[in-house]
Amino acid sequence: MTFKVAVYTICKNEEKYVQRWYESTKDADYHILTDTGSTDGTVELARSLGITVNEISLKPFRFDDARNASLIFVPTDVDYCIALDVDEICAPGWREALEKAHAKGIDRPTYRRIEAFNEDGSPLTEFNGFKVHRRFGIRWHYPIHEVLDWYSTEEEKSEFIEGFEIHHHQNKETSRAQYLPLLEMAVKEKPDARNLYYLGRELSYYKEYERSKEMLLKYLEISIFKQERSSACRILGIVDPDNAEEWFTKATEEWESRESFLALANYYYLRKEWDECHLVAKTALRFDKKPMEFLVEAWAWGHMAEDLVAVSAWQLGDYKTALHHGLKALALAPDNERLQSNVRFYESKVSDANVQSDDVRGTE
Repeated sequence: MTFKVAVYTICKNEEKYVQRWYESTKDADYHILTDTGSTDGTVELARSLGITVNEISLKPFRFDDARNASLIFVPTDVDYCIALDVDEICAPGWREALEKAHAKGIDRPTYRRIEAFNEDGSPLTEFNGFKVHRRFGIRWHYPIHEVLDWYSTEEEKSEFIEGFEIHHHQNKETSRAQYLPLLEMAVKEKPDARNLYYLGRELSYYKEYERSKEMLLKYLEISIFKQERSSACRILGIVDPDNAEEWFTKATEEWESRESFLALANYYYLRKEWDECHLVAKTALRFDKKPMEFLVEAWAWGHMAEDLVAVSAWQLGDYKTALHHGLKALALAPDNERLQSNVRFYESKVSDANVQSDDVRGTE
């Protein structure tokens, strides 16, 4: 039988991204765009490219209903559906990777998803994605931050696949204004761990710290997802500053990760508690492999850990260690003027102590 793939999406006023979206998946057998009320040229451009366009109206709007409506328009003879937002693309090689997954009988392939990029094109945040699925046996759930529920009587087979990536090039003009009311709706409908976490996080963005704290404390009462629990504790360290050290420490206990230890190290750095900062930042450096089972946060995987070790070492009078890690930090961000200045300063201190830089660079 012929292997078939459908790419489907929901959108509104995203004319500038339609061509790129289509070109990245040109080898798909079907392209289906469900428009929820565009007033620009999205619909006209999509149709000119040969994309099947369906126009719907949802009141009140919610993402799960929109995606489920879009899925209805996907032909029944496809082997895989890719729920690809218009500001996302599939990296080259995607079809071949899915053919291999299909041959292995995988129902829900997971894959590398790059959520955001730095200005130089390097990944900013990434995690394992989940928006590729079979045509039947699934349904979207939750008004926002929606997920796929498997409801078939047969057991679903899910597995990470190599060679398939989705890259998100976010439409920076898109407003988050609808996020908060949709999350309020979600928690009212179903106050489960997922909804409480996302609402607590969203409230922190609006600096509604008391309500954020309330939601996240409720979340911790019922959640068993250690990576997300750690993230919630880090947010609590911000929204509950009187207990920040306790929350940042608990984040490391919930899930030992580079992100959790660096958040704690930064807490000590801001308070000039140099012994603790140095110890915790060095602990963060032990984590040298990105954990794709949860959001990989770029700030934790750049120069920050090396920089905190260097600065705290200098404050503790260990100039050799400061220079060693300062050079490592600079290697990760060579254009950073502060790091350049720090290295020159460390070098001067080492020189004053009659220690040659060439000897220092090979330490540890």
